[in-house]
Amino acid sequence: MTNASVALNPNKLVQYLQKMPNEFTKEDLIRYIEENGIQMINFRYVANDGKLKTLNFIITDRNHLDNILSTGERVDGSSLFPFIEAGSSDLYVIPRFKTAFLNPFSEVPTLDILCSFYTAQGEPLESAPEHILKKAHNCFKEKTGMTFKAMGELEYYIKSTKAELYPGEDQKGYHDSQPFTQWENLRREAMVLIAQCGGKIKYGHSEVGNFILREDGYEQHEIEFIPVEAEDAVDQLLIGKWIVRMLAAREGALVSWAPKITVGKAGSGLHIHMMLEKDGQNLCVENGKLSDTAKKGIAGIMDLAGPLTAFGNTIPTSYLRLVPHQEAPTYVCWGDRNRSVLVRVPLGWLGSKDMVKEVNPQQVADTRDFSSKQTFEFRVPDGSADIYMLVAGLIVAVQHGLEDEKALEKAKALYADMDIFSSNFSERLEKLEQLPTCCFESADSLLAKREVFENNNIFPAGTINAVADSLKAYQDNGLNDRILGNHQEIMDIVEKYIHCM
Repeated sequence: MTNASVALNPNKLVQYLQKMPNEFTKEDLIRYIEENGIQMINFRYVANDGKLKTLNFIITDRNHLDNILSTGERVDGSSLFPFIEAGSSDLYVIPRFKTAFLNPFSEVPTLDILCSFYTAQGEPLESAPEHILKKAHNCFKEKTGMTFKAMGELEYYIKSTKAELYPGEDQKGYHDSQPFTQWENLRREAMVLIAQCGGKIKYGHSEVGNFILREDGYEQHEIEFIPVEAEDAVDQLLIGKWIVRMLAAREGALVSWAPKITVGKAGSGLHIHMMLEKDGQNLCVENGKLSDTAKKGIAGIMDLAGPLTAFGNTIPTSYLRLVPHQEAPTYVCWGDRNRSVLVRVPLGWLGSKDMVKEVNPQQVADTRDFSSKQTFEFRVPDGSADIYMLVAGLIVAVQHGLEDEKALEKAKALYADMDIFSSNFSERLEKLEQLPTCCFESADSLLAKREVFENNNIFPAGTINAVADSLKAYQDNGLNDRILGNHQEIMDIVEKYIHCM
């Protein structure tokens, strides 16, 4: 690592240890703790409800610290996962050193570390979402020789009762700046803290959604990340959610990742961008165009789009968002720069024109190729997603497409070159498969294609059954039709699921 990259890296452990997180060792962490007056360690891990859990340790001496980092600790698995019986429930939580970060909120100097679950036999817990993702990515690497990179877009609403000097225009908040947005400072602070905790952030901005409801103001914001390896992509999303929530709680404001806050207003998605790499080269681009490799991966996602909602759209209000004309997908198709489709290929830097020099004539011409930034984006998921299992499912889907001999034919047939709800597309729209319209249908879709996810022992059969049972328990068949036009019933459902994941 160069001195320049360390100097610009906001991660305080990277700056101090002069190495990247994936090189952190136990000895590195002990040195950092001793030399920086760290008094406490927090083990952090995600259980069945998708939220970060905490186990606190006060450091008493060096031997105690070494033991904590060398052996992990016991936890009650039956209180974390419903599939673990109380009669034999002990699990180990084992720290992953590369995830260590300085807790930005603790008054006592504290180091937080994300953990993995292990069984009494010292084996990874097969049904733990974090391990399912790891298995999926390892299998993908082995079978394809590629690395799966991903990043998410964290969209969220902040609600407050504070008076606004400059009230926003309804549904016109996209890229608003202060003083026309109230919560820009919180978003900026969140970005700084997420970066210090290891997140790789691309940018942040206010989103389109803002409105007044019952005298409360709602503002929508987004923090978008840079593609990193799949496991790291999920870690940074989880830490990002936690940090935004902590800052909002400090301000006495409610923050929600819920897919829908009210009818007729923009919902919040959790769009996932993907990139396939080999030897550091982005395989999504070939000869200045979207590659066949990318198209095959997209075809795999098309084929498993319905089942993927079981991991990415897990509450009844998810399907209040997935309705026509709301820039949320409802039909299985894909396209370039098209926000009405299920998989979008965003505008990339495939052209050779030097736009920066044209705007800045004094600038020396830049001949570098920036096409490696190209990704493809899955627009279906929302903040209720089990992010580990969602990204694992996407890896399985992309591999499924790469292994399908007819993938390119399928991709060609499902390409949409215009707004799918335009009159010129109506004939083709009738032939497209629709996404599930409720949790119950999502469960059926997953069960119908469960073998693809269970293949290579990625998703345990018990996990598929548990996900389907959880979705069917909502009994939300036909919910959208039943509550159509009933504003009070809609708001009751929204309030019930406002704190998803």
